Order: sequence, then structure tokens, then C-alpha cells
Amino acid sequence: MASAAEQLAANMNFGSFQKATELHNRIYFTLLALVVYRLGTYLPIPGIDPVAFAQAFETQSKGILGMFNMFSGGAVQRMAIFTLNVSPYISASIIVQLLGTVYPPWEKMRKEGGEAGRKTMNQYTRYLTVVLALLQSFAIAAGLQAQPGMVINPGPFFLVSTVVTLTGGTLFLMWLGEQITSRGVGNGVSLLIFAGIVANLPTGIMQLLTVMQTGQMSAVGGVAILAVAIGAILAIVFMERSQRRLLVQYPKRQQGNRMFGGDTSFMPLKVNTSGVIPPIFASSLLLLPATAMSFLATANLPTQLQWLPVAVGQLQHGQPMFMVLYGLLIVFFCFFYTSVVFNPEDTAENLRKYGGFLPGIRPGKRTAEYLDFVLTRLTVVGAAYIAIVCLVPEILISAYHAPFYLGGTSILIVVSVTMDTVTQIQSHLLAHQYEGLIKKSKLRGTRGR
Repeated sequence: MASAAEQLAANMNFGSFQKATELHNRIYFTLLALVVYRLGTYLPIPGIDPVAFAQAFETQSKGILGMFNMFSGGAVQRMAIFTLNVSPYISASIIVQLLGTVYPPWEKMRKEGGEAGRKTMNQYTRYLTVVLALLQSFAIAAGLQAQPGMVINPGPFFLVSTVVTLTGGTLFLMWLGEQITSRGVGNGVSLLIFAGIVANLPTGIMQLLTVMQTGQMSAVGGVAILAVAIGAILAIVFMERSQRRLLVQYPKRQQGNRMFGGDTSFMPLKVNTSGVIPPIFASSLLLLPATAMSFLATANLPTQLQWLPVAVGQLQHGQPMFMVLYGLLIVFFCFFYTSVVFNPEDTAENLRKYGGFLPGIRPGKRTAEYLDFVLTRLTVVGAAYIAIVCLVPEILISAYHAPFYLGGTSILIVVSVTMDTVTQIQSHLLAHQYEGLIKKSKLRGTRGR
């Protein structure tokens, strides 16, 4: 028999959507924020010769810069104020969360601090974002200035203005993402990356058709890439909705002449608990240092830095070293982020506190061990699925020299963020229907009096 929530979800229609005015405001705010983000990707930083930069970008667009340009929504290609995008914020989040698991004071704050501890950790993330943005923007500014003819008026003023502009763009996007999360629908940071990828998808499809028409790619290669992309979408939808449901029982208890409890429920454990975070984290860690290195590698380097071009070449998109490091980072962040968002000990303690137990498993430590056992094996499957979805299309695209926008990473982000946003919209509609039922019950009670 369907639960009340499932019955309400089944009855949701366009009429219920029209009545949810708060949801309308959230959607309008999200769309407005994404429009502001897209406008910022077209505002270039001052002092750059656009012709010289376009020529330099064209020579490197098939490697690191091309993939980084995909995540930034084309801002790198135009050297816009949002060139760094939210990558420094993501890198800062990785560092803070890693320290939150190995640094005892922060680990205690994360586990026992509650809402105040979470706010403090978020504040540390913001401070670290500023530091990383300053370092990365200075590396980009220095790399641009080191290339002859790239900067119109090189000097300290260009360095300072570029650092301030790029850092300010990142901080604005960090604030905008937080506003979308709190006042809009969906995860703000994920939606900003999603908007950048979707904005370039038509360009990627046109590039694919162009290389097929000019004979640079065979029709078989184009069909294979599209078939793999469709297969990846189907696999993502199936795996993201897959879950292991653990039976939870609650014992019967008697209070007076009445019997309570004896109910059963299910604890759903997703196969991919970490969601779309692992490929985003992995891309950020690989692309940001490599991007700064690629700018420096094209400049006149001293003898001590002659190894930079070799290192950049090994980290180019499609190279074996890039694929191996990318796959290993995806697997690592699948396990790491799952351990952050799901704590078996806390879950077992909450079950014991409310009288719930897993059949055949002793409450407490044994329940925590069993949850960890199940979750570890689910994460193995989830990590393998994400690695395959991200790497197989990337290998195929690298072999046929197709656009990055049709790669597995971009498909995973687009499909996962879309599903997450639709789920949040359904949750808002469900909450609105519950509020309507509560108001109706109150009105009936008032009339009964």
C-alpha cells in the first residue's frame, strides 16, 4: 500500500504547480542568477590583447584549457572575469573536508559542533577560497604577462588589476552559488557548472557535425560517440535511482491499555551516495594547477623550469597519465565524500535511540559495522560506475578528436544535476500540498466548532 507521501506525489500535476507561488519565486531567482552568471562569462578582464590571446588559446584548446573552458562556460576562451569559475571554492572545500577528517580539533567541530560547527567550517572554506583564488589568479596574470604581445601594458598595475578581477569574480560566484542554494532550487555550485556545460553543448554538437562533414571523423566514429553518450545517460539515470533498502523494525511497546510500535520501514542506501561530487573534485584538482602550469610553460623559461612543458604535456586531456590520475581521483573522492555525508556510527546510534533495529543485527556497534560493510560494497559499485561513465567516453572522444562537451564527465554532471533539481522541485511541491492539507484540516476544525 502506498504511503501518504507517495499518494500526494502521484497526484501532483500542473494545477498544483501553479498554486505553489513560493516555488515560482525560487525558480525565477535561480534563472535570474544563472543569467547573471552567463553575462559575466562575456566580460573580459582589462589589458589583454584579444587577437593574441585568441591565437594562444587556439593552440592549447585541445588540451587542459579546452576542458577547463568547458567547466567555466567559455569564460577561459574569452579570458572573462569568471575565468576561475568556482574551482577555487571547490578546491577549498576539498581541503577543509580532508582536514575535517584528519585534524582532531576540526574533526571534533564537524562531528559535535552542530549548526555552529558547520558554519565555522564554511567560514574556513571561504577564507581558503580567497587564498587559492589569489594564488591562481596571480599565476595566470604572471603567465599572461610573460608571453610577448599578450598584454597591452604589462607591469605591476596589470598584475594587481588581473588578480583583483579574477579573485573578485570567484568570490561573487561563491556568493551567488550560496544564494541559489538557500533562495532558489538545486545546489548552487553544481548549477553554475551545469549552466556552463549546457551553454556550450550546441557548440559541441555543431563542432562534431563539422568534423564529420569535413572528413576529419568518419560517420562510424560520430555514431559511436552519440551511441556511447546515449548509453551513458541511460546508465546514469538507472544507477542514480538505484538503492539498497535495509529493513528496519521497531518493537512493540504497551502504554496503558494501548499497544504502540511494531512497525517496519526501510533505510535506503544509494549505490552512488557521493553524487556528482567526485568528478567535479577530481577535475578541479587536475585542471587548476595544470592550467597555471600551461600558461607558464609557453613563456621563456629558465633552465630550472624546463620540465614544465613536459609535465603539462603528460597532463593533457586524453593522455594516459591524465586518464589514470583522473580515474584514481574519482575513486578516492567517491569513498571520501561518502564517508563525509554518511556516518554509520551516528546512524546506528539514532536507530538505537528510537528503538529501531536491523533484523538479525545487534543494535549499537554491530549495526554500525554492518552499515559500514554494506555501504563500502555499494561504494565500490558506485565508484566503478562513475569511473566508467567518465572515462570511456573521454577515451573515445580523445581517439576521434571530438569536442569535450560530449564527454562522460559533462554528461554525468548535466544528468545528475537535472535529476537532483527535479527532485527538489518535487519536494517543494510535496511540501506545498502538505501545507494545503493542514490548512484545510484547520478550517474544518474551526467550522466544526
